[in-house]
Amino acid sequence: MRILRTIADVRAEIRAARTDGRSVALVPTMGAFHEGHLSLMRAAREENDLVVVSLFVNPTQFGANEDLSTYPRDEARDAELAEAEGVDILFAPAAAEIYPDGFATNIHVAGITEVLDGASRGAHHFDGVATVVTKLFGIVAPDVAYFGQKDAQQVLVVRRVVRDLDLDVRIVACPIVREADGLAMSSRNVYLDADARAQATALNRALDAAEAVLVSGERDGDGIRSAALSVLGEASIDAEYLELRDAETLQPVDAVERDALLLVAARVGAARLIDNRLMRGVA
Repeated sequence: MRILRTIADVRAEIRAARTDGRSVALVPTMGAFHEGHLSLMRAAREENDLVVVSLFVNPTQFGANEDLSTYPRDEARDAELAEAEGVDILFAPAAAEIYPDGFATNIHVAGITEVLDGASRGAHHFDGVATVVTKLFGIVAPDVAYFGQKDAQQVLVVRRVVRDLDLDVRIVACPIVREADGLAMSSRNVYLDADARAQATALNRALDAAEAVLVSGERDGDGIRSAALSVLGEASIDAEYLELRDAETLQPVDAVERDALLLVAARVGAARLIDNRLMRGVA
């Protein structure tokens, strides 16, 4: 595995791969790798000739009061894990390489970025995501890019960017990877102390409860949400949001008639955690 720092070096490797007729995959990350990240790398390795993993803590998607300065970073450990998964290139640029002096372009996706995490974290968040991902697509020119379904809203934003800008890249959303007790793996789980770590399992249990009532025949959105909110309440978790949304448009839905997402965000201890579950429709 090669660790590259500059756009020019990455592009040189991509040109060589294309000359040889090799397919190229990209796994965009902010580092602090866990099994969820590694599952994306494995999927990319299995299906492509050249695997590029970007490691860049993107400052433009953090707000003024968020955790940019304390976000977990351990490049040496991340490099070892990526190499063990057969990654070919780890692209780990400095912020100035991605956002040089005079950088003045911002990509905004209307509609789906103003709700849920967009409402909670501010419009800048998904603008930052859309802009950096588009830059990475321009640098790496991948045939396919892999994202985690835990960040369901982010996946939809990236898909919209690809569709609206006619970018020639296929987006693959890989399943959420969970700890043995059901907690969705996240780099921010390191912020949890023992008590908060136990409390955080309620997010997945809440989604389980919602899915159980759906399977039992409940299709009304209020009934599904109530089942989840009951579990969160028992764990003394006050959700930042717990919403049922159309799985493609993120429009609010009153009942599960077509596929919907139940999405939750909550602050548990020192961590802000998100999770979601697909609620299968009848159609």
